[in-house]
Amino acid sequence: MTGFCRDCLTRLPEAVRRCPACNSPRGLHHDELDELSIAHLDCDAFYAAIEKRDNPELNDKPLIIGGGKRGVVSTACYIARTYGVGSAMPMFKALRACPDAVVLKPNMEKYAAAGKEIREMMRSLTPLVEPLSLDEAFLDLSGTERLHNKTPAMAMASLALEMEEKIGIAVSVGLSYNKFLAKIASDLDKPRGFSVIGRAEAVGFLAEQPVSLIWGVGKSFGKSLARHGITKIGQIQRKDEKWLVERFGAMGLRLYHLARGEDDRTVKSRQGAKSISSETTFNTDISDGGTLASTLWRQSERVSRRAKSSEYAGKTVTLKLKTADFKIRTRSKTLPEPTQLADVIYRVAEEMLLKEVDGTQYRLLGVGLSSLTTGDLADHPNMLDPSAERRAVAERAMDKLKDKFGDEAIKLGRAIRNQSGR
Repeated sequence: MTGFCRDCLTRLPEAVRRCPACNSPRGLHHDELDELSIAHLDCDAFYAAIEKRDNPELNDKPLIIGGGKRGVVSTACYIARTYGVGSAMPMFKALRACPDAVVLKPNMEKYAAAGKEIREMMRSLTPLVEPLSLDEAFLDLSGTERLHNKTPAMAMASLALEMEEKIGIAVSVGLSYNKFLAKIASDLDKPRGFSVIGRAEAVGFLAEQPVSLIWGVGKSFGKSLARHGITKIGQIQRKDEKWLVERFGAMGLRLYHLARGEDDRTVKSRQGAKSISSETTFNTDISDGGTLASTLWRQSERVSRRAKSSEYAGKTVTLKLKTADFKIRTRSKTLPEPTQLADVIYRVAEEMLLKEVDGTQYRLLGVGLSSLTTGDLADHPNMLDPSAERRAVAERAMDKLKDKFGDEAIKLGRAIRNQSGR
């Protein structure tokens, strides 16, 4: 059984409790360790980890990243998770479970900057990096062993150590022969985990797992499977392909293959993020147009900073509103060319917002960019709006000041609107 130490990368010819070179207990052993090359990397409690990195006084405290009392948990650190706090939990429930938690609002600009560093480090290993979000991605390291003089497994372990040292966060890695199993593996031993699922064990491992482990099997579909007596993946493995397709259509075919550890999807380096968005839930419902517009500007700034940090631009601006009775309104407009600018995002979204300011009480407002492309294609000079270039130059100048002195150093939003006379 081949192996190595995850802390010093010393080769370990056999399973030992501690590395003879550095005394670390983090040895990694697997019969197929040197043969597997599809990895999934996931940062551990990413937002909370960044905040603790920047403020060590938070290290031994339960930390929740999220909105106000009516918002939801974006991320909880592992201390908070011991109290039962989890992502997407309503904040009032999270604070009931962990009343002593420190609560911070998300700082998406800071997280996007760290996400950019992470992507650059991953791409130093292989060009085949498929981001799923700011803090996780698939990597295909096939054929990279001669380039790095390391197996894919050792390269990923080395990358995890480098991220801890240079970025100050911990990551978990899953390694397998396809994307489906690599993603499952990365969740098996969090935090600071490194788990492997090989070909020889895949079917047997999956057989004991709940059907919810398969992508696309949520609560509703899980209930549908349960009505047919299927709660474990092993029960899917015992069904033939025709039976599954007759009852579940295309999803039945997907179940048949994934239950057997078969996934022919490749790692696509250009997929990246599908959208960039920011939203806020109000502590009290709001109908006033001025207050909504002010909030919209702040959300537009956040989306803009994230787009610039991640080197994306988008052609479609989407406004999202949730009414007091939880009905969602979305309005979208596609631009002639991609943008990264808060000024452009805000102007387009404001036009849509004004049509929705009709006395309706809103509990949530958000804005997003989609139809993403690379940032170098964004915001070319507009001959039909000569002042647009001046506003763009001003905005980018203010971005530099904010990067140097902090977001509160200067307030750009209202200034841009005033320049336009609106």
